[in-house]
Amino acid sequence: MRPWTPSLRSPDRRTAGRCDDLGVPDSSLRSDVTNSLIRAAFGADPGTGPLPESDVPVERWMRAVAWGARGHYSRSRAELDALTRGGFAEPAVVSLAWSTQASLVRQLGWHAVASGFDGRALAVAVTGPGVAEGVLTVQARCDALTGLAADALGCGRLALGRRLLDRCAEHLDAHAPGELWRQHVRRHWVSAELFLAAGDFASARRHAETAAEISEGAGSVRHHVKSDLLRSASMTGDSDSGPAARLAADVLDRCDRYGLIPLKWAAAMLLGGVTSDSRAEAVCKECEALIRARGGRFRI
Repeated sequence: MRPWTPSLRSPDRRTAGRCDDLGVPDSSLRSDVTNSLIRAAFGADPGTGPLPESDVPVERWMRAVAWGARGHYSRSRAELDALTRGGFAEPAVVSLAWSTQASLVRQLGWHAVASGFDGRALAVAVTGPGVAEGVLTVQARCDALTGLAADALGCGRLALGRRLLDRCAEHLDAHAPGELWRQHVRRHWVSAELFLAAGDFASARRHAETAAEISEGAGSVRHHVKSDLLRSASMTGDSDSGPAARLAADVLDRCDRYGLIPLKWAAAMLLGGVTSDSRAEAVCKECEALIRARGGRFRI
């Protein structure tokens, strides 16, 4: 299958970085900076080389996403703080920035704190009266709802998490899947996690496999790696832990190859839980030290 490029069009730099329509892939409208950041944040090059500088809000958000994926928490937060406090970014980009802030703290155990950021993201993802709703706003709203569902899950509120995903699905159903591939993947991730928390490994696997299929079709290495991590977690309900362990080890190797430190840490914890591999514990400690050095703070 030919990888489908994420639908982020380069903003017109003459209009203060506004990016009203990100729903139609059109490489002729993208700058080299935009293409590079798309590949780093959502494509085939998540961990390769330095990230280009930009003063365009949506590109600064993509820089933050890419830095966060590599475990550079301080660098990511610096970009996100500029977007949420600067007053120069459009509401949809501000919303995406709040959702990304939430993701950074949620992955380190701060689910209640993350819910505050996601709540701000949802509040900002609005359009004015009589203004046509752009795809970017829908993406931002779905990210906020999915984030809130993940926060609810982390706080033990599974029913609330499911209701929030249902709200997200209403927005997704109103748009072509290709426009919102990332939002579909995120919804399947949290759905899988909710089923894992409920002990329904078969349903969790179905969602993880769907996320893996979508992310592979979109050409996103990072999203495919995380989907496979959830596939591995869903296999831990089987009597034979071998397949789960092998996939977790493969995910760990890919995280190492692409410099995806937060996912590498999660993969090492999963691998350590299903095997007696001493490497897993060592890698986990190594990742924890690196995350702390780069500005991450664990709750647990």
